Amino acid sequence: MASVAVDKPHAVLIPFPAQGHVNPFLKLAKLLHFRGFFITFINTEFNHQRLLRSRGLDSLNGLDDFHFDTIPDGLPPPSNLNATQDVPTLCDSTTKNCLVPFLNLITKLNDTTNQPPVTIIVSDATMSFTLDAAEELCIPDIVFFTASSCGVLGYLHYAELIKRGITPLKDESYLTNGYLNTFIDWIPGLKDFRLRDFPSFIQTTDPDDIMLNFFIRESERAPRASAIIMNTFDDLEHKVLDSLSSMLPKIYTVGPLSFLCNEIPDSRLKLMGSNFWKEDMECLQWLNTKEPKSVVFVNFGSITTMSLEQLREFAWGLANSKHTFLWIIRPDLVMGDLAILPEEFVIETKERGLLASWCPQEEVLSHPSVGVFLTHSGWNSTLESICGGVPVLCWPFFAEQQTNCRFACTEWAIGMEINNNVKREEVESLVREMMEGEKGMEMRSKAMEWKESAIKATKQGGSSYMNLDKLVKEMLSIKKKVDK
Repeated sequence: MASVAVDKPHAVLIPFPAQGHVNPFLKLAKLLHFRGFFITFINTEFNHQRLLRSRGLDSLNGLDDFHFDTIPDGLPPPSNLNATQDVPTLCDSTTKNCLVPFLNLITKLNDTTNQPPVTIIVSDATMSFTLDAAEELCIPDIVFFTASSCGVLGYLHYAELIKRGITPLKDESYLTNGYLNTFIDWIPGLKDFRLRDFPSFIQTTDPDDIMLNFFIRESERAPRASAIIMNTFDDLEHKVLDSLSSMLPKIYTVGPLSFLCNEIPDSRLKLMGSNFWKEDMECLQWLNTKEPKSVVFVNFGSITTMSLEQLREFAWGLANSKHTFLWIIRPDLVMGDLAILPEEFVIETKERGLLASWCPQEEVLSHPSVGVFLTHSGWNSTLESICGGVPVLCWPFFAEQQTNCRFACTEWAIGMEINNNVKREEVESLVREMMEGEKGMEMRSKAMEWKESAIKATKQGGSSYMNLDKLVKEMLSIKKKVDK
């Protein structure tokens, strides 16, 4: 290893072990590496093996100054090594089991010759055990929220919602009797906000619910960080960011990270991916044969599951719309069953539909043939849709997806929501409206405006570009303090 690497600042990045967290973390790691940092990127052992299986055994062998390392997640190996792990179980396990392995790894890194000692930890907001490790080792810790700022603002008010007796719900009937439509009008930055628009874990009757209490705990610990990183841009969420600024340490908005990554020159590292499933690249060739704005792209992300009946309702809604579609169907999309579509559907749509198990979503959403995105409203998907200038049909599943959906449909005016109890008639109607109707044209135009705003924010002189500069300078100043 070149001796110059020993003098570099050394950043350890550790995402929560889920696809939607690993993706933005790897982008941030690449940007920091480009700006002169030695990088150690920490995955769980389970996810590290998934990456090697999906991308090849040598796919993570990168550079002398960009390493991958692992810690255990504390869970027994599942029967399906390519299935998404249960999120509540994973949250509970990382909280209880990851601190000691993480401490041991940082100690090992600091004892390794020919590489710089760790000068800063960049940790996921949902991996707050790293804050305890950072304090014990006297290493600064910057927290990265991979969720939307509006979602984070919702999480930060969980404790107050409990204090006011708004949640947990009194009984199961509160899920369906209109109670969730109650307006919460006392949070700056959340305008015309209903209870159902909060991150979904408040929709429980159990005061001991794992996810409700997990997010209360993690939210309360975040202000201990040296600074906060958000994958968003100021124009998109400025009112929310104003509200958050009084609750959190210094916030650096550095999104969309995918646009900032365009400044990195082509290299082995830039091409290094983070998808846990093997990508079907043929769908891009298929898109090349389609007319501009003619394809409905459907992808429910890496965690969403649905019933077989819901899958069939989406299928026949797409078929009856008569529009061309690209549909990503993960092997584990359907709860407790195989994601098998009706044979009649496959026959009817074979000339205008393409089914794939995974895809390079950013490339798909930036393809000129894509006209609308039917999505679960995860934050990465929402940002990627904005970067592609593509409007959205939202079917939020859980967490802050409900919040992202609300903002997409109201604040940003780029989307429409599909009822949770999905029916084929509604899917058909909304697809037709988005692809053919006046509302669809207005939303497509608005989506293009947000794309231009995102480009402006990430170009030299833009808010996110300058915030990344400021973040790097703060991290470098921390190294100088550590060196003294």
